[in-house]
Amino acid sequence: MDAVNERETSIKDAMNSAEEAKKEMASIQEDNQKVLKEARAEREALLKDARSNGVDIVTQAKVEAKVEADKIIAQAQESIQNEKRAAITELKNQVAQISLDIAEKVIDSELESKDKQAKLIDKLIKDTSI
Repeated sequence: MDAVNERETSIKDAMNSAEEAKKEMASIQEDNQKVLKEARAEREALLKDARSNGVDIVTQAKVEAKVEADKIIAQAQESIQNEKRAAITELKNQVAQISLDIAEKVIDSELESKDKQAKLIDKLIKDTSI
């Protein structure tokens, strides 16, 4: 009978050990599921942050590009205005020189003879007399 009792005890111990192992396995699987769930949540959070950072980087790059483009446009407009002023000044100088050249030629032709010179002097004196 002792052998039967011993065998029964051995079987009960084995069944208890198996039940314990089964519970431990279930606990380990549950822990694994929790870890897996946390890992997925962390991955999603990291992806969300990465997307957000990507959008922020793109937005910042667009802002910087706009500022730089505006700066280049302003410099180009200023350069155009300076060139325009320089061209207008050069044109005025050329027109003034041409006017002087024409006036000189007209005066030379008007004052070719002594008679014309005397008449012009007389006229200027009369016009300036008080």
